[in-house]
Parts: sequence; structure tokens; C-alpha cells
Amino acid sequence: MRTAPGPDGALVCSLAGDLDLDGLAGVEGPLREIVASAPGLLCVDLSGVGFCDSSGLNLLLRLRLDAEGAGVPLVLAEPRPQLSRLFELTGAGAVFRVFDSVEEACAAG
Repeated sequence: MRTAPGPDGALVCSLAGDLDLDGLAGVEGPLREIVASAPGLLCVDLSGVGFCDSSGLNLLLRLRLDAEGAGVPLVLAEPRPQLSRLFELTGAGAVFRVFDSVEEACAAG
């Protein structure tokens, strides 16, 4: 996981690897800390995520609730086809704001 400042107070968090039970240990705590720091916008760049299972999806859904509770707008950017399909099949795409690029996501925030 890498973080970088984005435009207008946004924070871009780039995830890489698999969002599965084994891969969550290193990202869940830091993501929750980022939300608690209340950036103007949190953009999660998913372009480096190769695989996501139900535990990874649950992490993203919990992150959305945490962000909502903290008043932090959350956007997702550049999901690969497998993750886009998972959002479609589960209906999770209806609760996330998903964009084709980090730039679009930050601009829409």
C-alpha cells in the first residue's frame, strides 16, 4: 500500500496484490487510520489489485462505512475487470463511486 497526496486535499491510497484473507492484514489497519485522519477525500486506487474475494470486498464495504461516519468522501479508481465484475455480481457497485482513473475520481470527489 502506498499513499500520495492528490489535488485539493485528497489522499490517494494505492493498493497492490490480492485483497483476500491473507492480503488484508497489512492494509486494514492503515486504511482505517487514514480514514480517521480525515483527509478531504480518500481515493482508493485499485489498479494494482489482481484478485479480490469476499473478505476483500467486506474490507472495502467497512471502509466505506467508516469513511461515511467520519465525513470523508470515498471514491474507488481503476478496478481491474475481476473486481468490477465482483462489484456487479454482488451489487456493491451501487454503493461505491467507481471511476476509470484516479484523476477522474479525485476531480469528482
